[in-house]
Amino acid sequence: MKILLHACCAPCLMAPYKNLSESHDITVFWYNPNIQPYREYLRRLRTFREYTQKIGVKVIEDLSYPLEDWLYKASILSRKSNVLRCRFCYADRLFKTAKKAKDLGMDAFTTTLLLAPYQKHEMVKEIGGSIASRVGIKFYYEDMRKWFDESEKMARNAGIYRQGYCGCVFSEADRYWRDKI
Repeated sequence: MKILLHACCAPCLMAPYKNLSESHDITVFWYNPNIQPYREYLRRLRTFREYTQKIGVKVIEDLSYPLEDWLYKASILSRKSNVLRCRFCYADRLFKTAKKAKDLGMDAFTTTLLLAPYQKHEMVKEIGGSIASRVGIKFYYEDMRKWFDESEKMARNAGIYRQGYCGCVFSEADRYWRDKI
């Protein structure tokens, strides 16, 4: 099966790519306008490129970065709830991945967002299925959390930069600022 695998970062890509590529033809897709500030985006992109080039992965990059539009929508939703903000973020990236996979004639799409235990796993799964129906392409679901420790170990052993928050400035604030002072 030809699968377009959305990657949120290099550390989260490592074990899913290794395991999925054993039985599927995987192309990796970078689209992450949620990562802020821009210097952090560039650092994660650079790490992603270094890793994917090193292992010879097929990669497609969408480097669009609609910061103002993304922040506007995310901030409005954040005022209502963090859950809505995360839903918007997941849906944005999964929709773009599904459309790209469909345009390329692939069989399915999926995401490394299914790896980290701190992501809203069931929400990602539900959104992926919903988008698959709308776009007309299969959402390949696998509970990748079983590979989380493996991915963490691979990243540490490779000396890969591992970020401390999901990506947006709101998640950075939740991680480093809120209730910390």
